[in-house]
Amino acid sequence: MKTTISEVSKFVGKQVTIGAWLANKRSSGKIAFLQLRDGTGFIQGVVVKSEVDEAVFQKAKSLTQESSVYVTGTIQEDNRSPFGYEMQVTNIEVIQEAVDYPITPKEHGTEFLMDHRHLWLRSRKQHAVMKIRNEIIRATYEFFNDNGFVKIDPPILTGSAPEGTTELFHTKYFDEDAFLSQSGQLYMEAAAMALGKVFSFGPTFRAEKSKTRRHLIEFWMIEPEMAFYNHEDSLQVQEQYVAHLVQSVLKNCSLELERLGRDTTKLEKIIAPFPRITYDDAITFLHENGFDDIEWGDDFGAPHETAIANHYDKPVFITNYPKKIKPFYMQPAPDRDDVVLCADMIAPEGYGEIIGGSERIHDYELMKQQIEEHKLPLEAYQWYLDLSRYGSVPHSGFGLGLERTVAWISGVEHVRETIPFPRLLNRLYP
Repeated sequence: MKTTISEVSKFVGKQVTIGAWLANKRSSGKIAFLQLRDGTGFIQGVVVKSEVDEAVFQKAKSLTQESSVYVTGTIQEDNRSPFGYEMQVTNIEVIQEAVDYPITPKEHGTEFLMDHRHLWLRSRKQHAVMKIRNEIIRATYEFFNDNGFVKIDPPILTGSAPEGTTELFHTKYFDEDAFLSQSGQLYMEAAAMALGKVFSFGPTFRAEKSKTRRHLIEFWMIEPEMAFYNHEDSLQVQEQYVAHLVQSVLKNCSLELERLGRDTTKLEKIIAPFPRITYDDAITFLHENGFDDIEWGDDFGAPHETAIANHYDKPVFITNYPKKIKPFYMQPAPDRDDVVLCADMIAPEGYGEIIGGSERIHDYELMKQQIEEHKLPLEAYQWYLDLSRYGSVPHSGFGLGLERTVAWISGVEHVRETIPFPRLLNRLYP
């Protein structure tokens, strides 16, 4: 019977066939240990010379790394293995013999591995990271579906910039100028006015010439928008959502977290509610801790965010940033005209901002004034102004960066390992 590695627990004591690749092997004169993978997981196949035909044992000894095979054998429990099972191999059918596989068990440089990303994905570490990414995506749909949100897909090609920035990828849309989307937010606001609570999940693009371990040129965003939700309502959704992601990974990806050497005791603390600190208090905190380089009105850099995050053992909200460093659509605070009702969620352990959100302006005159003050083309935003002209309501939303969240939960250092084929400042291959 054919099965997969992830399903072998159903076949203990039974003979099965698995299509697999040889990840690694070691052998002696009487026994060969085959490290097999099939995409669903990894299992050890044990080939005992005295228990198989000589031809089978010779095949096992001569198999090369990443050769593809059908392996037949009996599934047994194995308490020494983190996986808990192994296969006593009785037969091997070689599908294709791989010759001179470039990524060997020795150490390789990052650039070499990135040039071979299409093969590097096969490694145990990268397999684990991708499984955690998949679980975060699954849990995202679960959370928003269970809480009454409707999935909406905003366009990738747009005629305007939600953030009002010049860091956009320009293209021609027949005889018009167009840009690759840096956020679906404005369109999601329109959808929220039609459907109440909505979320999107899709690719976004930032032509930001940054080389840090937190930045990608192309990345994926989850962007909910909620009608009749104020800033406080939104913060509660954010912390519940992130706590749900972490707890789902702990529950369903324990083997992958162990493979990555992740300290799960830190993740077990991620339960709502999360601590909050105002931008004003954050500036004071930084000054008290030796950061004399930052002044009120400056945006935070990675060292500043890390210092604040290290003061807590959960993600922390930094709220009420200065109006002048935030986008035009954010609702001013009711008691001050120099700060807005917004928050960035900073992940622990130096992973930086994973969520940015705010209450949105819903007053027509104020929105129009903001667009003009930011010197944005009014004609390009007429449709967006319609939202505050026809039945406007208080509403809030946020965006979570998938790759930074995967990096934090899985404990990998660089976001380039959290997306299958990363697009970086100097990398468009493979």
